[in-house]
Formats: sequence, structure tokens, C-alpha cells
Amino acid sequence: MRSVGIKLLNNRLSQYVRLAESGETILVTDRDRVVAELGPLRESRSPVLADAVLADAVRSGMLTPPTLAGSGPPPKPPPVARLDEILAELDDSRSDR
Repeated sequence: MRSVGIKLLNNRLSQYVRLAESGETILVTDRDRVVAELGPLRESRSPVLADAVLADAVRSGMLTPPTLAGSGPPPKPPPVARLDEILAELDDSRSDR
């Protein structure tokens, strides 16, 4: 485990990111106080950014995953109106022309 100050981290960010990618944990300090931790991805974290953002949204409660995942296509919504009602309204609107 290494520690690095914010200024040095800023100057050599890519070097420290490569270290974290290889499995090392880096503690980020500001005035000798640990303020952050840079480390390798957790196994539960997807390496794809969109998946990671969605997973964080679910964890924070902003999104709710589907209750019946993988059970086929979603159900069709009920019709707004019956076809004969729609056709009658269409006939009424066209009779003014």
C-alpha cells in the first residue's frame, strides 16, 4: 500500500492509475490526512462504465431493478380506447370537412 499527496497524484495520475489497475491500493493524502483511496476494481464492479453507473444508481435507490427479470417481454398495456370508439370519433371529426 502506498500513499501519495494530492499534488503529486495530480502530476503523475496515469502512473498511479496503472498501479491501482495492477492491484495496488494507493491512499491519497491532503496535508498528511488520508482523504481518498485509489485501488483496483472490485470483482462485483463491471468494467463497463454504463453498467457501473446503473449499479450505483440501484445501490443508491435512484433506480429499482425489475422484479421479474428475464421472464419474457413486458406485458402489453391495456388499450386506451376500443377500436369502434376511435373510428366513431374519426368519422365525427371528418364530417365537418
